Amino acid sequence: MKKKKLSERDEQMLLLLKKFDFLTRDQLNRYFNLGSIRNANRVLYELSNYLVSIRDGYQSIYYLSKHGREYVGCEKIRKKGGHVQHVIMRNEFWLFYGCPIDWKNEIKVSDGETQIVVDAMFSKYNLYHFLEVDNMQTMKENKSKIKRYIELLKNDLLVQKLFHFPKIIWLTTTELRRKQLIELSKDLPSVKVFTFDEIK
Repeated sequence: MKKKKLSERDEQMLLLLKKFDFLTRDQLNRYFNLGSIRNANRVLYELSNYLVSIRDGYQSIYYLSKHGREYVGCEKIRKKGGHVQHVIMRNEFWLFYGCPIDWKNEIKVSDGETQIVVDAMFSKYNLYHFLEVDNMQTMKENKSKIKRYIELLKNDLLVQKLFHFPKIIWLTTTELRRKQLIELSKDLPSVKVFTFDEIK
């Protein structure tokens, strides 16, 4: 396919994929207001030199190709695998929460004793929020992460640094898992649990 001159919107799409790794056609459509499915498909087809698409059920998922990475100066190489749905869920929450501008993915948080990698961190109404995506991990892994959050709360250094303990938000897959996460998190001051179906 002949390379076309990219519009500002095209460039913004590539930059969004640089930041968020994987996005579905519907997510891109909502963010950029592409209109009908047919028009969204046309826009994305015209960018096919810069994108790779994979199918997951009824949805198409896009990420940057070699040309796309070169265009936006991205060194991170994405590959399809079991982690993709985790990323799609995280990005869906970003859209659902109104696309917070200070959103950061995979943030390492430590008070010198306890360390945790937060799936995403952002603020709303001057309060920090930590997002945890519960897709394929075991409840035992979630329990271990919540235990580390409780340790961070008890050590108080995070509160001193941020001036409050962040609100922990979980995004999970089923109503049963929601109940389990709420129960496991009862010793944390502010926790909210959403299911993926709720926010789509």
